[in-house]
Amino acid sequence: MINLIGTYECKIDAKGRLMLPQAFKKQLAPILQDGFVLKRAVFQKCLELYPIAEWNVLSAKVNKLNRFKKKNDEFIRRFNAGVKPVEVDGTGRILVSKDLGSFAKLEKSIVVNAAFNILEIWDKDLYEKAIDEAAVDFADLAEEVMGDSDIPDGLS
Repeated sequence: MINLIGTYECKIDAKGRLMLPQAFKKQLAPILQDGFVLKRAVFQKCLELYPIAEWNVLSAKVNKLNRFKKKNDEFIRRFNAGVKPVEVDGTGRILVSKDLGSFAKLEKSIVVNAAFNILEIWDKDLYEKAIDEAAVDFADLAEEVMGDSDIPDGLS
C-alpha cells in the first residue's frame, strides 16, 4: 500500500493536460509505468486518481456486490460512471477527459491533494471552499472518527 503525502497547486491546460507535481512523481516512481484510473469522487466535486494496484483492491470489493440487488446495481453503475484508465506520459502529464474535467469544474488553477493511497484533483476554489467549510467542525469530526474507541489494538 502506498502512502502519498502533499498538497500542491498546479495548472491544467485547455486540452486537459495536467503536469503531476514533482513530489508526487518521486513518490509514485516505482509504479508510474503501471498506469492509473481516474474517476469522479463519490462525496465531493473532485476527481480521484488511483494507482492501478489500489484500483484493483477497490474493484475487488465492489465486484463482490450482488448485482441482482437493485441498490447494488445502481451503486456499481454510478461508481463506475466516467471511470477512465490514464497513463503518465514521458513528460509527467496525465490527460483529464472533458467529461471528468467538467464534473470537477477543472479549468486552469487546480489543487492535487494526497489522500493516503490516491490523489484528489480539485478546482482550486472548490478545494479552498471545502477546506474552509470543514475547518469549522474538524475538531468534532476528528474526535468522532479517530477517538480511542475506533483505534485497532496496537495503534493507540
